[in-house]
Amino acid sequence: MIHSFIFSEGKLVGRDLEFEALRLVHGDKGLIVWVDLDNPTDDEIKNVLEGLFQFHPLAIEDCVTPSPLPKIEDYEDYLFMVTHAVDYSRQNKFATTELDLFLGKEFIVTFHRQPLRSVTALIERLAKNVGLGPRGPDRIAHSLLDLLVDNFTPMLAELNTELEEIEDIVLTRDSDKKFVSELLQVRGDFSKLRQIVRPQRDIIERLARGDSKFIRATLLPYYRDLRDNLARLEETVTGYHERLMMAFDIYLNKAAGEANEGIKFLTAITAITIPIMVVGTWYGMNFEHMRELQTPHGYQAALGVTLVFTVLTAIYLKKRKWF
Repeated sequence: MIHSFIFSEGKLVGRDLEFEALRLVHGDKGLIVWVDLDNPTDDEIKNVLEGLFQFHPLAIEDCVTPSPLPKIEDYEDYLFMVTHAVDYSRQNKFATTELDLFLGKEFIVTFHRQPLRSVTALIERLAKNVGLGPRGPDRIAHSLLDLLVDNFTPMLAELNTELEEIEDIVLTRDSDKKFVSELLQVRGDFSKLRQIVRPQRDIIERLARGDSKFIRATLLPYYRDLRDNLARLEETVTGYHERLMMAFDIYLNKAAGEANEGIKFLTAITAITIPIMVVGTWYGMNFEHMRELQTPHGYQAALGVTLVFTVLTAIYLKKRKWF
């Protein structure tokens, strides 16, 4: 599906034009064009990316092929960016949606396979046409990236809640196999999140420094603020990851301690049976001449010796807290 928005002097003057009308508008130097490709068909991709805007084949390939990491490429007439929006829920766990942007002097093209809250929110805001609208594609790009970063906040709150529950289970309750699977899942989610946040921060850092000619100087403070938000986000994610790894270490130590307790208990049981084994083995030998056989109450004496040494062994192990 193709959505298009035409701006003139900060006002929305056209929306969702036909392809031929969009081609004519794109050639008008006084207008700002935003084209949003929402899960487009192959024909729509070819008509817009190749036919209308004539983007580089490598940029188009990076756009239509899912990329695991954010990136930025500076071409002669436009800037190409790969960013990632994140979402998290207890049911669906960690999920990412790629948002690709082509940013030029008088146009911006966005591409995504799944619906994005940041894009939807900006479209709804522009549709109301309240106040002064964007006067440049770099402003639209900033609004999209800012909304995208804002959507990290509820996801981090969900992850923090689950992290607190994991810490509570590790410190106060016994864990099971299901808990171990959940712990490994959350650790993988944090690893993926860190792989996304840091490169995305590097992209915004490059834009905030003014290295690109497609970002006006008046907007650099806004991009610096966005960079600072991502820096704080990265610090939060790093702190959560460290807490999770600490909880994981505690879990491993508890598991090792429980295993040691089991080994100690089994060892104690074995040690208690040593007197029985020694006395029983000694008097179980088939010797023809054994003086104890003629001793009155020999059986009772052997049993008494066995019990005394068994009790003494049990008392010793108890003092050593082996059971």
